[in-house]
Amino acid sequence: MNTSILGNRILDFAFPIFLILVSLGFALVEPSFLGLGNIFGMLHAMAPIAIISTGMALIVMMGKLDISLGSIALVSMGVSAIMLQSDYSLFTAILITFLVGAMLGAVNGFVICFLKVNPLIATLGTMIAFRGLGNQITDAQVVVLPDSLRALGNFSFGAIFFDTVICLLLLTTVHLLHKRTKFGKIITAIGNDEATAQRVGLPVTQTVFFSFVIAGTLASIGGFFASAQVGAVTSFLGKGMEFTAVAVVVVGGISLFGGKGSILWGVILGSLTFEVIRSGLNYLGANPYFYQLIGGVVIF
Repeated sequence: MNTSILGNRILDFAFPIFLILVSLGFALVEPSFLGLGNIFGMLHAMAPIAIISTGMALIVMMGKLDISLGSIALVSMGVSAIMLQSDYSLFTAILITFLVGAMLGAVNGFVICFLKVNPLIATLGTMIAFRGLGNQITDAQVVVLPDSLRALGNFSFGAIFFDTVICLLLLTTVHLLHKRTKFGKIITAIGNDEATAQRVGLPVTQTVFFSFVIAGTLASIGGFFASAQVGAVTSFLGKGMEFTAVAVVVVGGISLFGGKGSILWGVILGSLTFEVIRSGLNYLGANPYFYQLIGGVVIF
C-alpha cells in the first residue's frame, strides 16, 4: 500500500481512537461516566451545537465560513420569546423562529452572492449586527419561556431525548442532501474549485445563496433547543456557538478549504469529542475555564 494512503488511513482513525481512550480514561475515574444515563445525557446536551454545526459544515464544504450563526440563534429565539409573551400559539412562535432564521440566512446569502462581499467579512458584520438586533428585541433581559416549551426541551422517549432524535434526523437529511443530490454535488464542486464550477456553467450563485439559507434555518433550530433546555432566552444565547461549530467541523475532519469530509461522521465525531471532554471534566469537578484550555489543545 502507498505510504501516503496508509498515512491518511491512520489519520482517519486517529481521532476516534483518541475519543475512545479519553472516554475510557474518564470511566476509570468515574465508572458511571459510560453509563447509559450519562451517554444519553451527553447526546441531549450536544444536540443544539450539533444542529448548528450541521449548517456550518454545509458552508465549510464550499470553502466558506458563516460566523453569524450564534447571533441568528439569538434573534430567532428573541422574536419567538416575545411572541409567546404576547400570547401567540406555541406552533406559530416555533414556525416564525425558523422563518426568521431562514430570512437572516438569506441576508447573508444576498450580501455574499450579490454584493460580492467576502463571506468571513460579511458574516462578521452580520454577527455583530444580528446580536445587536437580538439584544434590542429582548432588551438584553432574561425572557422566561412558557412551561410547555421547557417541557418540550427536556422531553424524552424513555432515555432518548426528543432533541437528540431531531438532531439525528436533521444531520442525516443534510448529509444525504450533500452526498446524494445534484445540489450537494455542486457544493462539493464549489469547494474543490469555485472558478471552475462557474466556468462549466454550474449554478454557483444560487447554490451558495440557498446553503446560507439552510445554515440560518439550522441555527434557529439549534437556538430553539438550546433555549428550551434552559427554559429562557438570554443575551448570551448563541454567543461563541459559531466558533464552537467551526471547531466541531475541524475536529470532525471536514476541510476548511472545502470539498472534503463527511457531514454526518464529521459533526457527530466533533460534537461528541467536545461534549465528552466537557462532561468528563465536570465529573472530575474541574474548573470550567480548564475546559476551554483543553478544547483549544484538542483543536490544535
